Parts: sequence; structure tokens; C-alpha cells
Amino acid sequence: MDTVIGEEVLGRKRKKRFLVLFIIVLAIIASVFLLRSSFASSIKKSAITTAVVEKGNIENTINASGEILPEFEEVITSPINASVQNVLLDAGISVKAGQSVLTLDKSASQTELVKLKFGLESKHNEILKLQLELDRSFYDIKSNNSIKQLKINSLLADVENAKRLYKAGGGTREDIEQAELNLKVAMLEKQQLENEIKTKQQTMQVQMREAGIAAAIQQNDLQELERKLTLANIVASRDGVVTWVNKNIGAAVHEGDALARIANLSSFKVQGSIADTYLDQLHNGMTAIIRINETQIRGTVVNIQPAVQNSVVTFSIQLDERNNKLLRPNMKAEVFLVTSSKTNIFRVANGPAFKGTSSQDLFMVKNGKAERKTVQIGMSNFDYVEIKDNVKPGDVVITSDMSEYKNTKEITINN
Repeated sequence: MDTVIGEEVLGRKRKKRFLVLFIIVLAIIASVFLLRSSFASSIKKSAITTAVVEKGNIENTINASGEILPEFEEVITSPINASVQNVLLDAGISVKAGQSVLTLDKSASQTELVKLKFGLESKHNEILKLQLELDRSFYDIKSNNSIKQLKINSLLADVENAKRLYKAGGGTREDIEQAELNLKVAMLEKQQLENEIKTKQQTMQVQMREAGIAAAIQQNDLQELERKLTLANIVASRDGVVTWVNKNIGAAVHEGDALARIANLSSFKVQGSIADTYLDQLHNGMTAIIRINETQIRGTVVNIQPAVQNSVVTFSIQLDERNNKLLRPNMKAEVFLVTSSKTNIFRVANGPAFKGTSSQDLFMVKNGKAERKTVQIGMSNFDYVEIKDNVKPGDVVITSDMSEYKNTKEITINN
């Protein structure tokens, strides 16, 4: 016969099942944490990097990129329209001042020079012709003027004779008036001729001056072309090294086209570039650190280009050590611009442990253990990070990435 089970008994059974289930879940969670802690609570010494806290100075920097360039580089351009005839020196070869680098085919310009010489000679002949014409015209007009003066003198005598005859009763009043009229006409003709002389002289002088100016312009063109033809003998103006040369023999080059570059490799500068987001922090006179391999060379920002291209600002750096043996043309280098600095602070070598936040957890090594501490981070650069609190000189800090131990307070360091 079946027996009815009471609600109280059923309730106790349900509670018992829930309790067993809760204990099992708790045991599983505890096992996971224990298993995790058993893996995370220890680390090999060879798997970490450490640095010792010290007192010192620090400079806050922003990263940029740079290219090493010769401080002085001469770009030789073509002074004329020509073609490359022969290349005498290749890139990388040392060159002395006055030494030929390449030769150009100057035949077209030489033909133009001959034309200019003939044209200038023609201008000189034109000036001589005008001078002869002026002299002839002046002589003719002067002769005519003398003739007019003689005629006037004769007419004056006629007037006096007519007056004497009139007084003697042998002439009339009309004879006197006619003689005076002839004299006035002759005097007006002489005055007109004198004006013609003056106008003719001025006109001829203007023509000669114009011809002289045209000849002077042509003379300047001739001298300029002669100067360009002299420069077309492409030679180095100073000692240096050929860094580039146009080796396309037969290629046409136009006036102003680059033919070669000659640099003085005893002195270098850095052409830097940085994102325009840092433009407000960039200024002339700021200290720059150039890093080549493990060597640092300091310099100063001396020129910032006003134009921004593709969101990039370019600037020039004058190096303190311009002839460092590590410097090579067109070498790429890391550039760090110093925005601020501090002295006598706690610092430690930079590493992956530092994430760039102002407050973060670090592991301090002591007695074979690594203990987690929260510290405040100050300035930083590629070498050091400033730690503001919870450290003292001599403390050993783990600088490798410890993000997988972020929930662990203490780690055992195994050899």
C-alpha cells in the first residue's frame, strides 16, 4: 500500500539537492581559481626583464622621423637648352673644385650666339648710318640757313635802296613796301628752317638713342649667352662628393633642369617630419635627439616649413656633432623632440610594462617575490619613465609585459 510523502519531507529533499549542487559549483569555481593561481603565482626569472629605480633627470619627448642630409649640397643645373653628351663622374666619386662632371652638346646655343653677334653688328651699323645721316642733314640745313642769311642781307640792302630812291624822288612807296615784304618772307623762311634744324636734330638723336638701347640689349643678351655657354662646361664649384648625376646620355635637358648634386660629406643636418597634430608643440630652438642604432646625437630645430603636406610638417635640425662618423646621406633615423624636462626625479628604464596611463600597477621584485603596487607615472621618453610615488632608489621593477598577471598580487620568481 502506497504511503503519501509529506510536504516537509519533500522540502528537505529539495534543500538537500540545492545544497549539494551549490557545493559542487563552488568546488568547481574554487578548483578553477586554484588551478589558475597555481599557474599564475610563479614565473621564471628568465621570462622577465627588470630595471632598478634611480634618481636622475628625464626629458619628455614626442616621436618624429628624420633623414640625414648633407648640410651643404650644391645642385648643378643646366644653364641652356641642350642634351647630355658625356658623363665623366658617377655618384659616390669625390670631386675637386673646377673638375668636370659632365659635358653638354652646346651646338644649338653656339649657333644662337653667332646670330646674336651678327645682329649686334647690324645694330652698330644702323647707329653709324643714323650718325652719318644726321651729319649730312645737319650740314645741308646749315648750308641752306647760310644761304637764307645771305638772301636776307641782300633784301635788307634792297629796302635801304628803295628808301633812298623814294627820298630822292626816283622811287615809290610801293617799292619800299614790296622790299620790306620780301625781307619779312625771307626772315620767316629762315626761322622755319632753323626750327627744322632743331626738330631734325632731336628726331635723329632719339633714333640714335633707340638704336643704342636696342644694341645695348642685344649686347647684354650676347654676354648672357656667352656666360651660359661658359657655365655649360659643367664643373664642380667646390670640393665634395657627387651624390647624383644625370647619366641619360643624349637626353634633352632644359634650362634649369638638375644635372648633378655635389655634397660636402664632412657636415650633415637632419630633415625631420612629424604629424601636424603636434604642430602646437613644435617650435624653433627646441632640443632634438637623433638616435642611430644605439647612439644619440643632439641638435636644435632651426627651421619649420610653414606648409603642411599630407598632414605632415617638415623641419630642419642643426646637429651639435655635424661630422659624426655614423652619419650617412639619406640615412633614416629616429627623432625625439624634447618638449619638457625634470631633474632629480625617480626614474626607471622604459619597457613594455608601461602602458602610457598616469596610474598603473607595477610588480616590484623583493626577496624572490614580485609584489604588485599601484604607482603614479609622470614624464616618459624612449629611455626612461618617471615614477612619482611608492618607490625609492634601489627598488627593482619588472619592465616586461605583465598584463596576464593583472589579478595577481604576488608572484614567486623561480630560477
